[in-house]
Amino acid sequence: MRVIAGKARRLPLKTIEGMETRPTTDRIKETLFNMLQEDISGSFVLDLFSGSGGIGIEALSRGAKVAYFVENNKKAAACIRDNLKFTKLEKDAIVMECDFLTALSRLEGKDVAFDLIFLDPPYGKGYEKQVLQYLSQSKLAKEETLIVIETSIKTELKENKDMEQMGFLIEKEKRYKTNKHIFCRKKEQEIEERE
Repeated sequence: MRVIAGKARRLPLKTIEGMETRPTTDRIKETLFNMLQEDISGSFVLDLFSGSGGIGIEALSRGAKVAYFVENNKKAAACIRDNLKFTKLEKDAIVMECDFLTALSRLEGKDVAFDLIFLDPPYGKGYEKQVLQYLSQSKLAKEETLIVIETSIKTELKENKDMEQMGFLIEKEKRYKTNKHIFCRKKEQEIEERE
């Protein structure tokens, strides 16, 4: 695994051994960032379920202003810190070693809103829905915030009416062999039509 483009281009990244994390492959990461190219420069990025930090580091390398990494696994959080140090991107990064709900709650108090939120939770546990439920009532995500969910090819959010009820619209879906990326944003708030 390596950084694809930007300041830290071609630098290799460490990952932890075992099946505790699922690093996004270089090919999929390159495809994803080609689609996100316009959204990265100067952005505030939240990388939930960060694993080895490859997504947030790629965003920083390509010009994101700040990236927050949220990872509950101690070994993975240490790996993120090592990768940030090695790529010399640690000054623009904040690593939060805690569960995602604790992290979201702590971030709420910082008066920050993100331009890009990426989440790649363990498959089949319903964490995607929990994150979206939280963000639907949070100022951490604005209407312009792009939320990218990496999930199993079998996860059906597009057909799920809950997405719309929570206030999100799916813009597109990119499928790969075993997984997919779902791109969504908060729906525009209803504006009173009495004007």
